[in-house]
Amino acid sequence: MTGRRRPIFPRPYKLLTSAAAAGALLVTGCGALPGATGGSREPVTVMTWAPGGATGPDAVNMAGMTAMARAYARWTNDNGGLAGHKLRVVTCDEQDTSIGAANCARLAIKQKAVAVVGSYSRHGTAFMPPLEGAGIPYIGGYGASDEEFSSYISFPVNGGQPALLAGNARQLSRSCERVSVVRPDTLAGDGQAWLLRTGLTEAGRPAPADIRAPESATSYDEAAAPALQAAGASDGCVTAVLGKRTETFFDSFRRLEPSYGNVRISSVLGSVDQPLIDSTGGRNSPFEGAYITGWYPDAGDARWDAMRKVIRKHAFGDNRIDPDDTGVQTTWIAYTVLKEIVESVDSAQITSWKLTSALNQGTPAETGGLTPVLRWGFTDVLGSSSYPRIVNTRVTYQVVRDGRLVADRKGFMDVSKTLSDASARS
Repeated sequence: MTGRRRPIFPRPYKLLTSAAAAGALLVTGCGALPGATGGSREPVTVMTWAPGGATGPDAVNMAGMTAMARAYARWTNDNGGLAGHKLRVVTCDEQDTSIGAANCARLAIKQKAVAVVGSYSRHGTAFMPPLEGAGIPYIGGYGASDEEFSSYISFPVNGGQPALLAGNARQLSRSCERVSVVRPDTLAGDGQAWLLRTGLTEAGRPAPADIRAPESATSYDEAAAPALQAAGASDGCVTAVLGKRTETFFDSFRRLEPSYGNVRISSVLGSVDQPLIDSTGGRNSPFEGAYITGWYPDAGDARWDAMRKVIRKHAFGDNRIDPDDTGVQTTWIAYTVLKEIVESVDSAQITSWKLTSALNQGTPAETGGLTPVLRWGFTDVLGSSSYPRIVNTRVTYQVVRDGRLVADRKGFMDVSKTLSDASARS
């Protein structure tokens, strides 16, 4: 995005203590395979990790992802497994720390997992090197770390935050004369601003007003005022990408907005999602009317019906699983990819090498229309210097209407040109 790489610090997985190792939570599944074919076929062991008990004001908790993985395993094994293989899922609490992420990677190796599937971690520098050393593919991470879009053993199912930002710029360009972007005053924030600038100028709009803000703050009045002023009194938009602090920013925005006129707000999934909208008042939420850019179809789309059916029948009332949550949706898609690839291999024994080979050879994976058909062959990856492993450059435009995220425009929008241009100019 900016062409600058983050400094590489000593990797914590080399410094594990027994106390740290105890933070890894192991849960396995599932029952016998009724009526499974290919009785000689060996079980397939995979891992899913995500922070489940992290604490602190900026901690991320995505326990629904590991719970979704376990529900998927129960459903799969009740229906003959993966091409006759019993699916064994090992889950791990990544704790939203680098040590926790490294612990989970080491546990995947110890448990002889053939893949890490549908997981969340912001600590790619900690978990990716152990996986690379063991040759374990990382299939369908959430997109929360840069390494997911650069490592040769990573097979992402979405375009991460870069694709969302590129898409957000194009979504805003349709109806916003002027745009202010409020983003963290960090190196990563520099990249966010550059992507939005690239997308807006490509669409013939002025470059956005770049408003830097602290990553952690209890009030964003000092950022909201200049953002509103730069956006203008009408036909202006303010977009904020501050992660968990986005809600705090829009609290400040709403207090100041009456002094500046009617300015439209915007963000991306991951900073604003349906659970947040529900918790802040639904149709009375401050996000009512906001433009939101996402990776997948809106949660009410019929293409999610199969996932919802599995949750109803196999999650046993586990309230950690919210079908509207993007993390849960990503885990479902990642396991759908795993199923497709295992079936393509069609072997009595599934190994990490066989899976990686099939993925690298461009074996297609259908996801029921939740993404384009996914392939990771040499000609399928974006191949830009900043995002070499991205294969899904499609996003969706959504809007908050009557308290629900719904489609703002039908279908997927391809942002590959914006991603390539932003990478080339950075």
